[in-house]
Amino acid sequence: MTVTIKDIAKELNVSYSAVSRALNEKPGVSEKTKKRILATAERMGYRPNSLARGLVNKISNTLGVIIPDILNPFFAEITKGIMETANNFGYDILLCVTGWEVKKEKEYIKTLQEKRVDGIILKSSKDKKNERFEDIKVPYILLESWPTNSKCSYIEVDNEKGGYMAAIHLLDCGYKNIAFIGGKKESYSNRQRLEGFQRAFKERHKDPENFSVFFGNFGMSSGYELARKLFNSRNKVDAIFAGNDIIALGVLQCANELGIKIPDELGVIGFDNISYARLPQIQLTTIHQPKYALGKIVLETLVDEIRAKENRIIKRITLEPDLIVRKTTKKTV
Repeated sequence: MTVTIKDIAKELNVSYSAVSRALNEKPGVSEKTKKRILATAERMGYRPNSLARGLVNKISNTLGVIIPDILNPFFAEITKGIMETANNFGYDILLCVTGWEVKKEKEYIKTLQEKRVDGIILKSSKDKKNERFEDIKVPYILLESWPTNSKCSYIEVDNEKGGYMAAIHLLDCGYKNIAFIGGKKESYSNRQRLEGFQRAFKERHKDPENFSVFFGNFGMSSGYELARKLFNSRNKVDAIFAGNDIIALGVLQCANELGIKIPDELGVIGFDNISYARLPQIQLTTIHQPKYALGKIVLETLVDEIRAKENRIIKRITLEPDLIVRKTTKKTV
């Protein structure tokens, strides 16, 4: 049987309000009575009702996290950073996975607010340059979305710089006919990576329009099918910059089936540095994103905004990428 404040009050023959004040560290009850109440509560096995307390204080100590894909190690590691940091702050996490479906995303936003979460972390299923998320009435932070929303903070890795670094590395390795195989065309992070890729060519006095650009989705099967299409076309290609590591794995699978030698006949570089990339049989050259740090910082930023209330400061946070050279690209010349 659950012990309530009323049970403690009846046991000690004191008022309900006195017990409530003692348990909630509020003034209005003597130190002697407070000690009796706390000791009796402990003896009777009283446990506070966090839900009821949250309704009174208008806090739930719960945060919502909406991501598109938990199977992708990139999002899994970000989520790990979020959840472990949330635990340190005393928050519970309600995790929602949209499968890249906008309809599900909207339903989750509605459901999380109905459950009275204190804040939301959101990686949108479909990037829109002028998206405002007007339905979100609690503090929220966007992960890697168009930086035009003035109502919320957002955090990202410098994708444009990462794309630039990838292209420069391939050019420094001596590759000449380089293609870009990306995810969704409307993806903000994908477009930033392509822009950095193109900037590198311009700086090297090469015309990026002469190189193939393919868009699909962020899955391995998309990387495989687009690579096959590229290899079967008349386009000469000796290197591929994949929009993420999962796409790169599809490219490597296709190349292996066709007997294309990596890295001599084809160089491949990915983006994210997921755990699979470092496996001995893969050894993928890639652009590293600090995924765990991304999750940790986005959680810390959201907690700061929740605590600041109306004094919260909208922030744009950009983390730095790194080049990780392994065995799917040649040595630089």
